[in-house]
Amino acid sequence: MTDVPAHVHEFDWPDRVVIGTVGRPGARTFYLQARTGAQIVSIALEKEQSALLAQKIDEILDRLREVEDNRWSVPTSTPVELVDNDPLEPVQEQFRAGTIGIGWDPTTAQVIIEAHPLPADDELDEGFAEDSSAEDSFAEDSEMLRVKMPVGTARAFTQRTREVVDAGRPLCTLCGYPIDPDGHTCIIPES
Repeated sequence: MTDVPAHVHEFDWPDRVVIGTVGRPGARTFYLQARTGAQIVSIALEKEQSALLAQKIDEILDRLREVEDNRWSVPTSTPVELVDNDPLEPVQEQFRAGTIGIGWDPTTAQVIIEAHPLPADDELDEGFAEDSSAEDSFAEDSEMLRVKMPVGTARAFTQRTREVVDAGRPLCTLCGYPIDPDGHTCIIPES
């Protein structure tokens, strides 16, 4: 079985890379969107994936700042010129993210995000079949998104992502569950 996806959406120095949402709080869909020139790719992901992605990228950047003789000039906060509060560009979902990996390329001083799609239910069934040709066809048909962003852009990405994640429904002060715009039935835990 081959490990290389059939189609890689590659953004080495993107003009823009952001997390944004479509829909109202409580029914939002989260997207990771990357753009270079006219090439735009949007992949859907879960709110939790978005939050964890921002957290882990910040951890990488913070660890890099602690490296003795740090040569990468990692900013402690988002450079003002890189703040991006604009809405998503028109979204055409490429795939829904299943596995997301992050890394660091010291040769270019870039954070790397790689996202692979969730397999379809029928592909999961085929992938567990004893016939190796089914596994080979699954690997050949897969795709992935790879985004490489410099450290300043990565800080801006994490700041925006945290703000987008936190902009959801307010939490009930009594039960701690989100309050829906259509109403809220408070579920107070029993002691």
